[in-house]
Amino acid sequence: MKLSREEAAGRIMVALDYPDAAAAEALVRSLEGIPCYMKVGMQLFYAAGPGFVTHLKARGYNIFLDLKMHDIPNTVKGGANSITKLGVDMFNVHAAGGSEMMKAAMDGVEQALLEDASLKRPLVIAVTQLTSTSQAVLNDEIGVAGTVPDAVVRYAKLAREAGLGGVVASPQEVELIKSACGAAFQTITPGIRPAGADVNDQSRIMTPLQALQAGTDFMVIGRPITAAANPREALESIIEELI
Repeated sequence: MKLSREEAAGRIMVALDYPDAAAAEALVRSLEGIPCYMKVGMQLFYAAGPGFVTHLKARGYNIFLDLKMHDIPNTVKGGANSITKLGVDMFNVHAAGGSEMMKAAMDGVEQALLEDASLKRPLVIAVTQLTSTSQAVLNDEIGVAGTVPDAVVRYAKLAREAGLGGVVASPQEVELIKSACGAAFQTITPGIRPAGADVNDQSRIMTPLQALQAGTDFMVIGRPITAAANPREALESIIEELI
């Protein structure tokens, strides 16, 4: 698969895993002009709040708000409504919350769109199994029988049936998910490590090129970019690998 430079950049979600807005803003400035996605997770969102999300949107970035909602359906419906009103492009829930909870998230989106027709419909995705989850953790600690890929595909099917547009999974499960749920069902894959990079706390990983060849739609990359001596060079190097 050949991508243009802009297409390759748009497949990369830079994880802004920072403790405050100032640190995140420094990274964003260093990547100015590269049309990548920005992923705002719990650490930054809880510290900087929704204002930083709207700030990034005003600068033209696509935003994946990674809060992994997992609660009773009514609470998730309200959360999804509020998130949709922020104008993000993508957000997630935990598939382990069940089909009714995931359907409630979609209801929250629909309600927000009815309340404000100017809003963009976000892509709602579900977390299947974290990329730090090993076989032993899945079976012995979480208490789910079977293999990790089995669990991931089961959750992906549940998410699709609930009306969601994709899932978060490791790149190793992309082909299985696409086979089970169709090519249009989106896969967002953490656990991306350029060749030679530290694995850190990830268990199921691939290089960016391997993930692209497996068919993933988006790849979440944090520390290989954000902890690099020159983050811009690190991101440009990954883009070069994909074109």
